[in-house]
Amino acid sequence: MIYTCTMNPAIDLFTEFEQFSPFVVNRSTFESYQANGKAINISFILKKLNIDNTATGFLGGFTGNFIEEELVKNSIGTNFIKVDGITRINTFIRSGEKEYKAVNRGPEINTTAQEALLQYIKTFTNKDTLFVSGSLPRGVKDEIFVTIAQLSKEQGFSLILDISSSRLLDCLPYHPYLIKPNDEELAQLMGVPTLESVEELIAAAQTLLNQGARRILVSRGEKGALYVDKDNILLTNAPKGKVVNTACAGDTMLAVFAGKMMQMEGLEEALIEATAAGSSTAFTAGLSDFKDIPLLKKQILIEKRK
Repeated sequence: MIYTCTMNPAIDLFTEFEQFSPFVVNRSTFESYQANGKAINISFILKKLNIDNTATGFLGGFTGNFIEEELVKNSIGTNFIKVDGITRINTFIRSGEKEYKAVNRGPEINTTAQEALLQYIKTFTNKDTLFVSGSLPRGVKDEIFVTIAQLSKEQGFSLILDISSSRLLDCLPYHPYLIKPNDEELAQLMGVPTLESVEELIAAAQTLLNQGARRILVSRGEKGALYVDKDNILLTNAPKGKVVNTACAGDTMLAVFAGKMMQMEGLEEALIEATAAGSSTAFTAGLSDFKDIPLLKKQILIEKRK
């Protein structure tokens, strides 16, 4: 079974305005409410690929109910730990060429709920894959990532991580199946402000391989993607299009790449498909419907490095 874990989910409100000014009433020209959270996005994308999966994490209040109902409506399994408080609502505002992101804190998660989640993860076996993605809610320390990585080694399940915490480095000795930093996060893991060149990105990714990661997918926004494992270094460019929302593009890229690998697609084809899918999401409000992917793929070139 494939599992996704979102510890700090949200309802994302996407809105568009002709102009957005302070201290006046701004009336939207478009709005969309979507169940969200990085690993929840992965659940939706995997299902679009006809890959069954179960979403877990923490949910609370009427907003939590909405998220679970949306997942069930899309035939995605759910097994969330219910908590006190209200799952957050985030707002993404598009006005002309500008994008504003208002991200809220969400409820505080007590230790009882955290232990319940870990006990659930302890039931996973070597036939399972777990995606852990996104930020942590209040009350949850980032040591939980290391605990989950330890469980992946003990229980034998494949672990895929997309987290911005520096604790990712402490997870690497447990050999996660795949990690997906973006270029900025990769620089932070290396302790430098930026990684200016492709060569620096590759060297940083190889450093993480040497520390225990088995595969690394680096999302690079408008520059495309980088994939590195012990045998391969692959680069793609990103297709051109009007960017509407960047919030979920990396989640889409990761889900499509991992999903295509699960479906036994070739590595290069999986990376091209994932790059196109990530851009497709960036060119729409919410998640891609995949309709434009064949056209976007025609713009993508793949480069092999040694």
